[in-house]
Amino acid sequence: MSLFGGYEKAGAGIAKDAPEKKPFFRYWELAFRKFWKIIDINMLLAAAFLPLIAAILVIFNFIEDYTNTAMLLAGGLLILFAVCLGPVIAGCTKVLKCFTLEEPVFLMSTFWKSFRSCFKQASIMGVIDLIAAASVASSFYVYPKIIQQIQTDGSDGYLLYYILFILTLSIAVSVMIMSFYAYLMIVSTELSMKNILKNSLALSIVALKKNLLTLFLTLIIMGGFALLTYAYPYFMILLWIFIPTGFVAFMIVFNCYPVIQTYVINPYYAQRGEINPEMAFSETGGENVFEDMGGKETPTELPAKKETGSNSSRPKKKGKVIS
Repeated sequence: MSLFGGYEKAGAGIAKDAPEKKPFFRYWELAFRKFWKIIDINMLLAAAFLPLIAAILVIFNFIEDYTNTAMLLAGGLLILFAVCLGPVIAGCTKVLKCFTLEEPVFLMSTFWKSFRSCFKQASIMGVIDLIAAASVASSFYVYPKIIQQIQTDGSDGYLLYYILFILTLSIAVSVMIMSFYAYLMIVSTELSMKNILKNSLALSIVALKKNLLTLFLTLIIMGGFALLTYAYPYFMILLWIFIPTGFVAFMIVFNCYPVIQTYVINPYYAQRGEINPEMAFSETGGENVFEDMGGKETPTELPAKKETGSNSSRPKKKGKVIS
């Protein structure tokens, strides 16, 4: 007797033309199915920040005693971080895209292949992201102090700095949404960097509702973890190694890649009179060598096992191993 009923009975299977699940439920199904691999992705993304952490430790611990050497070492680590961050994100994006399309993937092999092949474009995008992040961090620190000082002096020029502050945040948000699409196009197309940025800007406007929802969820999740890190630093720093970055990145890829398919990839193949290879299996109407009988089989009972003693040979498992 089994806990959830008899598993010795073959069911009817899953019909080929079964209705597709809603995106929300499909996301969680894929996330649970790829749970441990997404944690691996999170660890790769966390590893990309090791040069930055090392540079900060060098600056705070050795800057007074070994000024020139410490500055050179810290500067080299910061350059390494800036150059490699984008390619790491690109490699992880390629793997997460395969998860979204439910394509077979060898995680580290796919990651390193994309890391190398997309290095130049991904590095440029990574530097752009870092500049945007530095601008936001600076604006949160500088503009409030300037506004407070102007108000303390009784002057009326603080309104200009409010406008500059809002403008900086708006540009940073735009760059962040563009990066949702930029890395996906870097690993999915052969477009030039100029066209990737151009398309990213266009898609950030075309799918505005979905983009704002994705951005909102990203900020809520990452902001929530940041607040918890402030309250429980030692525990949360350890937790950051495993979650939530990988799952947030998977959510971004899951939400944004269909937009790229619709507006960038599918029109390219339609113009050439071809079918997108990613959709060819579901869209081609040719004859199949084998017919999918999912949902049509008659449930069958497996033959009873023979009790022939401990030296009897057991039947070997046949069929495809699905991961």
